[in-house]
Amino acid sequence: MRRLLNPALVLRIFRIALQLAVLLLLVLVVRPAQMLIQLGSQQHVHTQNELAGVHTRFVDEAEEWKIQRGLILVREMGAPWIVEFFPWAYYEKSRGQFDWRSADRIVDHANRQGLRVIARLGFVPDWARPATTAAGRATTFTHLDEADYGLLADFAAAFVSHFQGRIQHVIIWNEPNLTSEWGLRPVDAAAYVRMLQRVYPAIKAANPEVQVLVGALAPTLEPVGSAQGLNDLLYLKQMYAVMPAQRPYDAWAIHSYGQTAAPEAASAPDRLNFRRTELVRQIMVDHGDVDVPVYITEAGWNDDPRWANGVSPAQRIAYTLAGLDYAKAHWQYVRCVALWVFKLPAPAHNYRDHFTFVDPALQPLPIYEEIKRRLTP
Repeated sequence: MRRLLNPALVLRIFRIALQLAVLLLLVLVVRPAQMLIQLGSQQHVHTQNELAGVHTRFVDEAEEWKIQRGLILVREMGAPWIVEFFPWAYYEKSRGQFDWRSADRIVDHANRQGLRVIARLGFVPDWARPATTAAGRATTFTHLDEADYGLLADFAAAFVSHFQGRIQHVIIWNEPNLTSEWGLRPVDAAAYVRMLQRVYPAIKAANPEVQVLVGALAPTLEPVGSAQGLNDLLYLKQMYAVMPAQRPYDAWAIHSYGQTAAPEAASAPDRLNFRRTELVRQIMVDHGDVDVPVYITEAGWNDDPRWANGVSPAQRIAYTLAGLDYAKAHWQYVRCVALWVFKLPAPAHNYRDHFTFVDPALQPLPIYEEIKRRLTP
């Protein structure tokens, strides 16, 4: 004879199953309330050195409160300038379809803190580059065929149009004299000049007020034929050799790292140090760019004692402060010295972490406190 289940047991099982179903539904549909972040009142930077700035890298920060808090710390440190990377691939995922929301929050918080934003543009989306190179290798986000320079021009024009009145300076590309920044292809100064020639008029048509900066060259001693890139001074001369009379830029960006040398250490063509900027400037002057300003968009020292190019934490503080003073006293053509890097998007767990000014939790490091003490009135 078949045995019947106890009705009370069946009811109990049903109730438990129902409770579990309700609990699962709550887990799936209920989300924590989003923290409401308000811009707050308009602030102003009080500083004793108008050149001071930092490269911020908030583009990959998911939490808006961290962006706001980080930019408050920049203002409180006494740095009027920030350089931020705005990757093309983040904002135009399909051709002609723009989503500026994540960029807006960085720019709006920076503006509200009284900071001046220099926007670096680059990072090619998948749809704007071929899947593979002529050699059959997968392309990288630094690969852009010359036939597609117009796509970058369209994006840059849309960017400066959207941020009209909020961003006054944009950089086109980054370190094009490095193979890694030129799509893992041989670097080509003439091709980069042609990129500027295509992008510059598009930007100016969309927003005549914005200042267009040439992408900073990487300070390097790589010789002609190197697989890694080309000496920045040689590359710069190659650029000028094909430069049109109507220059496709308003200013130059420069990277100025000190390595292990003090900021006042003399420059030389076979030496990488802070004053290499003066060699770059001399080439500019030799080619007629006497009145063209310079923005140093990456600079600084590293305090990882295990890295060959690192200095001690005390030296880093001293060199950084002296470097800002040196630039103010000697480089009248420089408008900004942005130190690399305020905070990385995530810990690198290597020497790169020793370029930062705050830790991942936005707690100020000793170098932050010393710069704040020097810069703020």
